Amino acid sequence: MVWTLALALHLLQEDAAAPPASAASSSALAEMIHNSGPVAFAVLVLLLLASIFSWAIMLSKWSSFGRADKQSKRFVRAFRKSTRLSEIATVADQFRPSPLVSVFNEIHDEYQRQNGGRGLPRNPVALERAAATASSEALSAMESRMTWLATIAAIAPFIGLFGTVWGIIDAFHGLGTAGAATLRAVAPGISEALITTAAGLVVAVPAVIGYNQLTARLREQGSRMDDFGRELLNAIENAAHINPTQPPPNAPAYASVDEPRRRTL
Repeated sequence: MVWTLALALHLLQEDAAAPPASAASSSALAEMIHNSGPVAFAVLVLLLLASIFSWAIMLSKWSSFGRADKQSKRFVRAFRKSTRLSEIATVADQFRPSPLVSVFNEIHDEYQRQNGGRGLPRNPVALERAAATASSEALSAMESRMTWLATIAAIAPFIGLFGTVWGIIDAFHGLGTAGAATLRAVAPGISEALITTAAGLVVAVPAVIGYNQLTARLREQGSRMDDFGRELLNAIENAAHINPTQPPPNAPAYASVDEPRRRTL
């Protein structure tokens, strides 16, 4: 019984004297980074800059897409409540972050050029081309800097692998120079070299996830612009069929009893 108590007390003393595992691992990681060679340190700095740049792109895109979604919902509600397209044209700039505003302005301007905004358009195909052009330009603007995000996601692991390969070569070169073929001699160099590979994965994984999420949202924005362009063309045709010269003052420019339910944004 005495020996059992003595052994338990000794183990408790050793556990109290030992540092926490998390603190030991963090200090070991900091020590390995501090002892990295110039090439590995340059790789880590490059990966850090790439990570900051990729996160800046993702945060700015998420913020701009959020504003575009909010303004698109407000713009569509105002469009569907209005009785005249001219009323929407005067207040469209208030919803400027929305890409739907560009589609509306292009179609409305083309409609005004054809016949002054009254009656059936002389060239409906030109209105469709104007809508497609506006959608393409809006998507191109929203896709800015997305190629940088894809590039960082693709090359970050290879940059980290380059640092690892260089560190392993350096470690084995030092092992051959010292002539001590032991694991204790080569393990620190290899462990320090592997940090760059881990850093490359840490940079690449969020960039890949962010790029895929942003690409999905871009496709969603493109579908919304196409749907709104078709809805606007239907509104113009419906208004022209109600009265080719002057729409009724209290009749919605695009309302129709048999019109199918539109997609909500």
